Amino acid sequence: MTLGIDDTSWNGDGRPATPAAAPTSTPPSPDPALAARPEPAETAPEQVFRGIGVSPGIAIGPVVVLDHQGLRLPPRKVAAEAVAAEVARLDEALAAAAAECAQAEAEARQRLGPQYAEILAAHTAMIGDPQLRADARGRIEQHRISAEHAVIEVLEGHAGRLESLADSHLAARAADVRDIEARIVGKLAGRRPKSFQDDLAAPSLVLAHDLTPSDAAQLDPRRVLGFATEAGGRASHTAIVAAALEIPAVAGVGSLLDHARSARRAILDGEEGLVILDPAPPTLERYQAAAEQRSARYRTLSEEAGLPAVTLDGAEVGLWGNIEFVDEAAACLKWGAAGVGLYRTEFLYLRSIAPPTEEEQFEAYAEAVRSLQGRPIVIRTLDLGADKLSPHLGGGVEANPALGLRSLRFSLRRPELFRTQLRALLRASALGDVRVLLPLVTTLDELRRARAVLGEVAAELRAEGRPLREALPVGIMVEVPASALMADRFAKEVDFFSIGTNDLIQYTLAVDRTNETVADLYSAADPAVLRLIARVVEAAAARGIPCGVCGSMGGELLYTTFLLGLGVRELSMPPHQLPEVRRLIRGVRLDRAREVAAEALRLDTAGEVVALLESALLPMISDAATGAPAG
Repeated sequence: MTLGIDDTSWNGDGRPATPAAAPTSTPPSPDPALAARPEPAETAPEQVFRGIGVSPGIAIGPVVVLDHQGLRLPPRKVAAEAVAAEVARLDEALAAAAAECAQAEAEARQRLGPQYAEILAAHTAMIGDPQLRADARGRIEQHRISAEHAVIEVLEGHAGRLESLADSHLAARAADVRDIEARIVGKLAGRRPKSFQDDLAAPSLVLAHDLTPSDAAQLDPRRVLGFATEAGGRASHTAIVAAALEIPAVAGVGSLLDHARSARRAILDGEEGLVILDPAPPTLERYQAAAEQRSARYRTLSEEAGLPAVTLDGAEVGLWGNIEFVDEAAACLKWGAAGVGLYRTEFLYLRSIAPPTEEEQFEAYAEAVRSLQGRPIVIRTLDLGADKLSPHLGGGVEANPALGLRSLRFSLRRPELFRTQLRALLRASALGDVRVLLPLVTTLDELRRARAVLGEVAAELRAEGRPLREALPVGIMVEVPASALMADRFAKEVDFFSIGTNDLIQYTLAVDRTNETVADLYSAADPAVLRLIARVVEAAAARGIPCGVCGSMGGELLYTTFLLGLGVRELSMPPHQLPEVRRLIRGVRLDRAREVAAEALRLDTAGEVVALLESALLPMISDAATGAPAG
């Protein structure tokens, strides 16, 4: 395989990748899943594809296309006398697949740490779920179909329901379901899963329709420089693991593989979400230089992690981290976060075949609190809906789950689940600076009902003699226009606001943020969105309560100046975004930020707003890079 101008492949931090050792024996036969790429007679034209950057960095190298590899299945129908044998085959396959998944979990725990091993632990639990066996057995016995087809019917049904959801975080979990489906059916078909990495002749970029979480957990950064998938998004477990391994990754590229089969080399930009096939020499040289610059920049940024996030005129800004796994708190500390501004608790439910117990939740929350070493942590209550939890908690699939029974609405409808979570959360509050965040609050009645339940649970714990934090701060996520428009009233009844910009944009503009056909209409820069944010910040300031931003806007440099100009002084984001935002803040002057914000609120279109913010951003980045004193 030819690698490019100088036959050098580059990994995510800008350093040349270690070349693969020369084979000492006959190499294995190529896996048919790795598409053959004939050498082109002449240089192919450069092609650029845009997706979603899910793990930052730049990777340059040869291309390997991973095709779907179908299993050879037996005939669908079985004879009546063969039903008992099919059930026995099912049980053997479930046991073998669970054992294999448990082994993969142990290996992931050693390589990646416990939070990523939990992904595979969830798979093991799902394989061992008695309901899965019962559903598959029922199909075998009632419809006299093979064990393979029974498993596929059950799990494809779950995967299809997940993919239909408007919440991208949960729709991405279809990959987990298909991962365990492949394990079980593979055992039934007598085929041992094989890592595609075994056939890589050199460190490469892997392009696939999708990668399962199991594939991702086994990625070797020395062999896989980066990957891009046609499907998926930021919320997928595959993306989470890629970020942990610091492998650049792009998801949701769309129709990529048909174009990639003849490509000899590619560039993958995990920050901009770009895949460039057969880059022209000038493009290749530009990205090689950018990779080197990125490596140098992050070395400098790591040295600045202890610096305060203070503007040039002395205004302090609290930078917080968003986490989903407890162990991600370590990354928050590494990059100098003031605390955790959003701890999503959904994963505790997604990884379990049954709702987690009070004790299981308490242990998770307590570990997160202790790991922050006294820094505050904002724990958000369950942000899922009955439709999204139907495989575990019951409930039917709603036609429009984004407007249905989700988040706080769901918790209030299922008080036994809500009270269990609140008990665990309040118990953990005795261990440190814990704050509670209620998601998708729409009406004052919802807030008051939730606070009443919280008060009842606190009284129960006191009666039991359990310690808890008195005067526990309670805030709401401002994610819908209703709560933004009523922010002045909400401000009288809560301790803080946290603006969830992702859903706020979706609900304000009536645009499904997971629908690629209307993606051009989904814009944080839309004047309607900006005015709602300004209204919320103003209401918080009038009441004297903190107002932070924990949605994607909080970590996007384009909007940092605007948010500071409005008066936002708390920004929460994925830990890897903290260093760049800190550096920018240290180059901002508040008087200029206020001017930018005021001008943005006067504009008519998102395009005009973006142009204004981009023009304001460049000189501030320059000021920050010069190391001008800031506080």
